[in-house]
Amino acid sequence: MNELIAIYQNPQAVITLSVLILAVVLFISGLLAPELTGLLSVALLMATGVLPPQKALAGFGSPALITLMGLFAVSAALFKSGALDRLRELIASENIRSPRRLIALLGFVVAPISGIVPNTPVVASLLPVIEAWCIRRKLSPSRVLLPLSFATVLGGTLTLLGSSVNLLVSDISAQLGYGSFDLFTFTSIGIPIWLIGTVYLLLAPQILLPDRGSINNEFSGSTDQTGYFTEVTIPDDSDLVGQSVRNSRLQRRFDVDVLELQRHRERFLPPLADKTIEPGDRLLLRVARADLLRLQQEHTVQLARSVDKQKTKFSDPNFLAGQKTVEVLLPSGSTLAGASLSELRFRQRHNATVLALRRGQQTVQERIGQAILREGDVLLLQAPLDSIRGLQASNDLLVLDQFENDLPTVRRKPIAIAIAIAMLIVPTISSIPLVSSVLIAVIAMVVGGCIRPVEVQRSIRLDVILLLGSLSSFSVAMNDTGLADIFANALEYWLEDLPTYFALLVIVLSTTIFTQVISNAASVAFLAPVAVQLAPGLNLPELALLIAVLFGASQSFLTPMGYQTNMMVFGPGRYRFLDVTRYGAGLTVLMTLIIPALILWQYGGS
Repeated sequence: MNELIAIYQNPQAVITLSVLILAVVLFISGLLAPELTGLLSVALLMATGVLPPQKALAGFGSPALITLMGLFAVSAALFKSGALDRLRELIASENIRSPRRLIALLGFVVAPISGIVPNTPVVASLLPVIEAWCIRRKLSPSRVLLPLSFATVLGGTLTLLGSSVNLLVSDISAQLGYGSFDLFTFTSIGIPIWLIGTVYLLLAPQILLPDRGSINNEFSGSTDQTGYFTEVTIPDDSDLVGQSVRNSRLQRRFDVDVLELQRHRERFLPPLADKTIEPGDRLLLRVARADLLRLQQEHTVQLARSVDKQKTKFSDPNFLAGQKTVEVLLPSGSTLAGASLSELRFRQRHNATVLALRRGQQTVQERIGQAILREGDVLLLQAPLDSIRGLQASNDLLVLDQFENDLPTVRRKPIAIAIAIAMLIVPTISSIPLVSSVLIAVIAMVVGGCIRPVEVQRSIRLDVILLLGSLSSFSVAMNDTGLADIFANALEYWLEDLPTYFALLVIVLSTTIFTQVISNAASVAFLAPVAVQLAPGLNLPELALLIAVLFGASQSFLTPMGYQTNMMVFGPGRYRFLDVTRYGAGLTVLMTLIIPALILWQYGGS
């Protein structure tokens, strides 16, 4: 009752509480996108005079947010350079033959990667590879996709860079006057959490991961039925020679379906998994756009220039120099429909080379040069810029998209990896701030040719930036208006007779439950300023309470909405809502019991 009176007597506290309640309702209901809810909240706090613009908007210029923006670009450069190609190949190898082995790989290899690279792009990159693995093994993806999400969440608490929530807590800590976090501030707690969580993923009964059915794919490959169709030939010196289709790098590393193998005058149709590849073989492939562009960097195959019977190596610099990659559509009424590329002499006519053909949900079984074009077909072309301008003026072809900037930079992989390692080491062994190290790494990636300036801008997740920048104002408002003190006093009343361990357990569990309902960033912004007020009564440093909130917000194992990666695997795994709760409940209980003990071990207390 005294707390309610204290709030009622403070008009600014009443306004802040009202905005807080409105934000929680919007977060739960989903009436507005989370980033718009954050912007509305900060706007209301400024409009009502609770915070001046300088304080309310300080989060948008904070070192933590700038660090995150730079980290987006560094991560994009790493993925574009193929830094995870070896991992993708390892997953698809014959060494990983069971769900247990795959989960072990996810826990002990993928999770640490998520400690330095945001886990969302990690999951996005590995998801099609794991789906293809499930198809080859005739297993349900529901057996392994939740462990993929959970492993990346566990790895995200290894370093400050592992999650945007980590950077938000660091920012809130700085704004409340307790200083920002270092790169490895909570690593000593994160490592045991990661190892214990990984052991749980390995030992958890398989019955907790229901079999929701396998993916049906007659070609035993990618589930993407709208991929491009193209032809490649196998040169004499290719390292694919002598390998079976199943064990070749072509299928282990890339999301590729081999639809047909032509050898001299013989044609072999699926199943082709055990077929041995020989020099001169011609393969008809169905391949995703990203993998097709990556294949251009490989020396193991040659692109079959079926229009003029020329062959050019995918990575031939003389061919690629000055070439642009575009996607063109045959619109209704196109005079090209009804004829093949060979009949049209397409290359000579348009000075453009057809890399691949896409035809809705249909499979193109003919050789690319012999396929009869239809209205609605999409061609992937490479051509000089002048030729592309000519195509734009044509009524027979509609240029849909130009994405030459999406071409991979595989040759820059060592440079990208070296820059990322230096980015981590420099602030650890010197006085250079982390934000400075990250920004220098971004510039080095651009100068080193690992990423283009325009891609730096495209890599930044504006929704995340807007959400985190706006939510940090809540922590400041709650602290300045005394609302955090009022909530802390009420919470302290319930915790005063509890040992420090159980008090920390209540804080971690409360944050975990709050995170399942609204975003983890919002739960951190609301609860961090309250938790730090409890530090004196618990005889702990404020940093210990902030870390308790951070790890509580990171335990997103109970609902699909708890974390973005849970949502990413929810559909492909064909999960139901309670599947996540059933599998994640034991891990949540385990983490809730262990985290307070680790915090007390690190920071003292009783």
